[in-house]
Amino acid sequence: MPASHLQTLRAMAYNNAWANHRLLAACAELTPAEFEAPRTGFFPSIQATLNHILIIDRFYVDALEGGTLGAAAWADTLPCPTMSELRPAQAAVDRRLIAWCEALDETGADQIIHVHRGTRVQTERADRLLLHLFQHQIHHRGQAHTMLSGTSVPPPQLDEFFSVADDRRS
Repeated sequence: MPASHLQTLRAMAYNNAWANHRLLAACAELTPAEFEAPRTGFFPSIQATLNHILIIDRFYVDALEGGTLGAAAWADTLPCPTMSELRPAQAAVDRRLIAWCEALDETGADQIIHVHRGTRVQTERADRLLLHLFQHQIHHRGQAHTMLSGTSVPPPQLDEFFSVADDRRS
């Protein structure tokens, strides 16, 4: 079967979850002090960076699912202060994103998504919103990855794409 736009979006959702899993598994080896320590980056710590990823994932996945969470998504800037809280929360939103992408049909990527931004509702095609979300993830995971290199825990390989061999269903 030739590759399709839907297959690409689904593969990106799986790759996103795989990369989050690998990064968070490495970060779980940090001491709480290393996790919370001030570091150079867009956000001031690994803890803050990974929580930002979670917050924005919740925001966009809610919008994809037709929700109206909007700005309430970032009311708490540190919803998961520990790795034991963060890992299952991120895995849950990753599963929601995969399920949403798996449910897409041939016209699903063209549907208009309503993104509640507090003072306005933005409309965006689903495929464009997904590409933005994946780019956001990659951007901030890269920052957390760099921060991790300044700790006792070696950063995991993240630039491999989720391969068929990594798929537990095969």
